[in-house]
Amino acid sequence: MITFLAGIAILILGYFIWGKVAEKIFAPDDRLTPALAHPDRVERVPLSKKRNMLLQLLNIAGMGPIVGVALGMKFGAIVFLLLPIGNVIGGAVHDYYIGMISARNNGADVPILMEKFFGRRVSGLFLVLAAVCLVLVVTTFTNIPAQFIQTLIPLGSWVFVAAVIGIFLYYILSTLYPIDKIIGRMYPFIGGLLILITAAVCVACIPYAGLIPDIILTPEGITAAFTSHPDGQPLIPMLFITIACGILSGFHATQSPIVSRTMQSEKDGRKIFYGMMIAEGIIAMIWAAVTSILFALEPEMLASSNGNLIISTAVGVVLPAALASLSLVVFIFLSVTSGDTALRVLRTSVADYLKIDQTPAKLRILVLFPLVLLICGLLIWSNLSPTGYAVLWNYFAWFNQLIASCALLLATAYLASRAKPYLITAVPGTLILFMCISYIVWVSPAHLAGTPLGLGLPLAVSYAVAAVLSVILCAAAVFTGRRLGNDPVFSADAPAMYADE
Repeated sequence: MITFLAGIAILILGYFIWGKVAEKIFAPDDRLTPALAHPDRVERVPLSKKRNMLLQLLNIAGMGPIVGVALGMKFGAIVFLLLPIGNVIGGAVHDYYIGMISARNNGADVPILMEKFFGRRVSGLFLVLAAVCLVLVVTTFTNIPAQFIQTLIPLGSWVFVAAVIGIFLYYILSTLYPIDKIIGRMYPFIGGLLILITAAVCVACIPYAGLIPDIILTPEGITAAFTSHPDGQPLIPMLFITIACGILSGFHATQSPIVSRTMQSEKDGRKIFYGMMIAEGIIAMIWAAVTSILFALEPEMLASSNGNLIISTAVGVVLPAALASLSLVVFIFLSVTSGDTALRVLRTSVADYLKIDQTPAKLRILVLFPLVLLICGLLIWSNLSPTGYAVLWNYFAWFNQLIASCALLLATAYLASRAKPYLITAVPGTLILFMCISYIVWVSPAHLAGTPLGLGLPLAVSYAVAAVLSVILCAAAVFTGRRLGNDPVFSADAPAMYADE
């Protein structure tokens, strides 16, 4: 319990200390935001600070910090320290800088920002990575809420099929409508539900506080804290791949520009972007505690690889039946909030890259149609294949963290181009890139079921390769930023989408 409380303290102090440092380096000012400078009544629509905070929380949170930590707690009490530290110096910094850099560039999505700093080829490669991740998000978070609906209404497989169809149709409708018509109105309500159910779970955990594990400060205890996964998975890189949301998530880089286009003051950025990532970290910590209680009471659940099953069983242990059922309803809403904004960003990113105006509804439909066909194919395959869900989740997690590393290197190039301290983004960017490279070099079907893509090399080799490549790529980002900072055309004569100074 002490380790858990220490982690919560790190998150709260991190907001007031490291969040201030991040804000001071970026230096927000009184310039007009995209919603006020270039409103378009579809994406760049001014919303209040409170609504934007809840919108951002639901954009980035959803089921990520719940399902991810349910699987991540198999690593034990070390999660209670690595999660908040990673959140403060990595995830919250990542969300803040991407949101603010986007705001300085008329609310541009990350592929457009990548084009500005690294060229169109790199931007195209990043768009492919982001598109794969977002397609996997939409597919995964269509299936997850449908599974919860089938749990609540156990009347046969037709319930699941009907739920999948209904949820995906909602995603299509949501992404075609202006941001303030459906998402802007619905999300504050769902955000309130998330906070209430998490608070209820937190209170319900109090009688079980003695079951929440601590790191034992002895040589044996510290060694055990780093090697306690029941399947022998290595803490590095697996913990940081498994727990995406809560520590650091590239999915957030795709979501933060949504809110950068609706906020009314740059000075709200620390509360909206940095603060909501800290809030997600606290939510993740609470659900990690719930999962640890389940593992203590029912150790056989450690053998499960189904995050949905683990978390639904956990709420049944700590909550009364009525509240447990309500929590499943909240999980449905949270899953849906991940899927609908993912499809929206997928549409806007492709449209921006191809320079297709998204103000007319018919052009939004034109961009969306082939994406819908692709996702429909994945939905059919993932539900017919016995290993489809596992494959989707494994590669979503890896693509997700790879996008986070790219986004942090983008922020590093931005800061270097402005001659600002760039280590605040370069260090976490290099570390998460190390995790991604070491994972793909090490992983294989022999190491982890459901992972056909991977080199399968020894762990020590994967560490060496990842260390060299991650340092080289980070240095390249710094070099690129400094070179662009010396280019007067880049800083003074950029086109309107890029005019950030």
